[in-house]
Amino acid sequence: MAALITENFKFVSLFFKSKDVMIFNGLIALGTVASQTMYNIFAFDCPCSSGRNYLYGLAAIGVPALAFYLVGIMLNKSTWDLVSECRLRRCRKLSGVAAFAVLGTVVGRAAVAPVTWTVISLLRGEAYVCALSEFVDPSTLEGFPSGQGLDVMARFPCKATVPQEMQGFWAEIERRLKYESQLLGWLMVAGMAVVLFLLLCMKRCCSPLGYQQEAYWSQFRSNEHDLFQRTAEVHSRILAVESVKSYFGFVALEKEEKEQLEEHQNASPISSTEWNRITGVYLYREKKGLPLYSRLNKWAQYSAENNIDAMEKEMDTLS
Repeated sequence: MAALITENFKFVSLFFKSKDVMIFNGLIALGTVASQTMYNIFAFDCPCSSGRNYLYGLAAIGVPALAFYLVGIMLNKSTWDLVSECRLRRCRKLSGVAAFAVLGTVVGRAAVAPVTWTVISLLRGEAYVCALSEFVDPSTLEGFPSGQGLDVMARFPCKATVPQEMQGFWAEIERRLKYESQLLGWLMVAGMAVVLFLLLCMKRCCSPLGYQQEAYWSQFRSNEHDLFQRTAEVHSRILAVESVKSYFGFVALEKEEKEQLEEHQNASPISSTEWNRITGVYLYREKKGLPLYSRLNKWAQYSAENNIDAMEKEMDTLS
């Protein structure tokens, strides 16, 4: 358990440091593989009982996959952008195409971990063998004693509980079920590869941007996000200093914090209206032929022109 917790903490730290989508998804897949391996080694224990094997096997595959899927949705920023869009603007400016694009991004990113878990579970085969051993037809096994019920077949995932006279059939039953499990796993891999290829082709064909500009847009959003987070941290600290100082009469600051306070003395609170203008779903737009890469970028353009009326009209527009 300690090893599992340590491994997952390492994975989470890499998870949040990653910027590139491929690296990001790769880390998710590697973390899922590590978790699945740990689970099979330390936690998986088939009950070898008729009626329980099937439920346990399905739960071993499906429940962690569902948990990973929900966690993936919760950790995706686009999920909360969509929630904010519906809360602030009732999704009145969100077209069907825009909604499909955003939901596709959320579902696609969230599906990496559960699909990886399911595929690895099927390729390893333990859960599938546990779930379906009791449904193996004894008549298809040459020389298998007749009159054996589901209770006997359900014992085969646990070799030690199989009656002595049937020990010789254990390897054949396990081999047959693992063959079926791994076949399903590889078919799932092939299906997902084809779907991913078609989606990438569709994305490239439907995108208004060329490959280089789309790469630039991705870099812009990543840099904007990092700078925004760092600046927001400093801004909130400066405002917190003012609140604490007004209460105690002084505030205990580190040397670096004192330098930040001296450098940024003009920080002021931001109104909820301004926060709402840069919050929500955003798709690519242009203004007079020049790209607007984000809601914050759009807000900055209109603020520079001091065009409040146009800002009020345009900040709700997505496409």
